[in-house]
Amino acid sequence: MHVDEEDDGIVTAPESTALTVLVFCAVDDPKVGENRVHLDLASSSTDDHVATVERLEAAGATRVDVGQGDVPWVVLADPEGNELCVLEPRDELAPLGRLAAVVVHVADPAGLAPFWEAASGWSVVGRTDDSVQLRPPGAPGPLLAFVRVADPKVVKNRVHLDVRPSPGDDQQAEVDRLLALGARPVDVGQTGDESWVVLTDPEGHEFCVLSPG
Repeated sequence: MHVDEEDDGIVTAPESTALTVLVFCAVDDPKVGENRVHLDLASSSTDDHVATVERLEAAGATRVDVGQGDVPWVVLADPEGNELCVLEPRDELAPLGRLAAVVVHVADPAGLAPFWEAASGWSVVGRTDDSVQLRPPGAPGPLLAFVRVADPKVVKNRVHLDVRPSPGDDQQAEVDRLLALGARPVDVGQTGDESWVVLTDPEGHEFCVLSPG
């Protein structure tokens, strides 16, 4: 894993691939309620599950109750209160690496999945009555999982997805394509001078279309 510091945040990415990139940016808005987007971390064994939770707690995470009830995974919050889950060992997650999934809470997983298939180029690899999982073609993971929740979205997402056109593609053409698929433009306080374009998916979840690169 390498870490780069930029003017507006910190970027982390695996050494071997740029497929999984996490960007942490400073914002003035306080966290309100449970995040609708969170990370799931995998564990390789019962001992690894316990050790991962203990390591994160030592780094400043705390256990939180978000209504999960009696479940085999552990729900934590990072030092700023952003939720994440440390999953119990699951054979199907073994190939995915430590970051198993980016989970998005939605009202209609099956209805929203086609938009994100088209937006990301990822394919559906799992489906239940209450969830749909996407995975990048030719890569082990992580999953992009849409999970049904009853609570409506009421504030701007504190965690969001970014999509980037392929090198040489036209950013505005990509924005137009996504708008035709059901995305909508949204004002979240951007000045208009940014290199990215802010949209929402059909359920109102904000995401950014980055410049090609």
